[in-house]
Amino acid sequence: MSVFLHVDMDAFFASIEQAVNPRLKGKPLVVGSRGKRMHTVVCAASYAAKALGIHSGMSSREAFLICPNLEFVKADQAKYIWTSERILEILQGYGFPLSYASIDEFQMELFGKVNPLDLGRIIKERIYADFNITASVGIAESRILAKLASKLDKPDGLSLIDASNFKDVLSRTCLDELPGMGGKTGAGLIKTGLKTCWDLYLNLPGFFKEDDKNPGKSDEGPKSVGHSYTLPDARTNPQVILAWIRLLSEMVSSRLRRQGLAGFTVAVRLAGPLIGDFCLQKTYKTPTNDGYEIYKRAVQISSKIASKTPRIRLIGITCSGLSFNAYLNPLFKEDARREGLLRALDSINNRYGDGSIYPAVTALAR
Repeated sequence: MSVFLHVDMDAFFASIEQAVNPRLKGKPLVVGSRGKRMHTVVCAASYAAKALGIHSGMSSREAFLICPNLEFVKADQAKYIWTSERILEILQGYGFPLSYASIDEFQMELFGKVNPLDLGRIIKERIYADFNITASVGIAESRILAKLASKLDKPDGLSLIDASNFKDVLSRTCLDELPGMGGKTGAGLIKTGLKTCWDLYLNLPGFFKEDDKNPGKSDEGPKSVGHSYTLPDARTNPQVILAWIRLLSEMVSSRLRRQGLAGFTVAVRLAGPLIGDFCLQKTYKTPTNDGYEIYKRAVQISSKIASKTPRIRLIGITCSGLSFNAYLNPLFKEDARREGLLRALDSINNRYGDGSIYPAVTALAR
């Protein structure tokens, strides 16, 4: 039987900034979504800032009222993406099936004689040694419980949910603290009288079980490649939303090309307070690993939303239906030019760091 190991980086953006600039270590710090420190929102907060009541989604003006001496850094997505992908490469080295839950969360399925707690400690030590940032690791027999376990002892935690503490953990965890239970889903269940995760288990025990238990082989390769990002607050500006779709498409395409893959299917996930959790995918006749093409397909798919300017909080782009094909042997001259551009882009970014060259439109998301 397999178990899942969930790696959740602690205050990821803020921790990276503190690792890069030791002067910021241990101080109340916020990362702003743009450079105007009094006219932006908190993208991320250090634990020292969180202890004062500062949190992501708060206006920077409100944060500075709470703490006038607050340290401020403008978000640098290229830096965070680079670190995220290096952590992914470390985890891939252990040879177990791995999924990219988000830019700062990873999930690994373990099977065989490996001791999950020992591996969790090794992973935490390796991440700290390489990047001077901490991660919290959760272990359980299902994905959702492993994710919950990673939240139990933050920061720098290592927690296991098993038969010995299953009831205790679920009994003291409010339903809206369970991953995926925010917004309408959790509110709807709470209205029925359910208050804790244990209440949910008593009514829907199958909710916490892992239905997709297929450990497979470590050399089978990924089934999909995706990235998602939760915005500090819900946005309606279509330019900002499109910029994030483009940035995430470029992140996905870069990983596809690095692994010699292309995808036939593009999936878009958009979530917000009015539209709920919208997820739709489409399979195309030709595979792609071109960020601009993935972006165009994603925009086409997302146009299915009835409202043209919905409030969006979460954006995700995933490619599946993968085939091994590093570059797609173009038949037409324009496609050949595009392939040459992708090769040059990869060469420069591999040499000078991911995000050294990027589409101008994504500047709105950086």
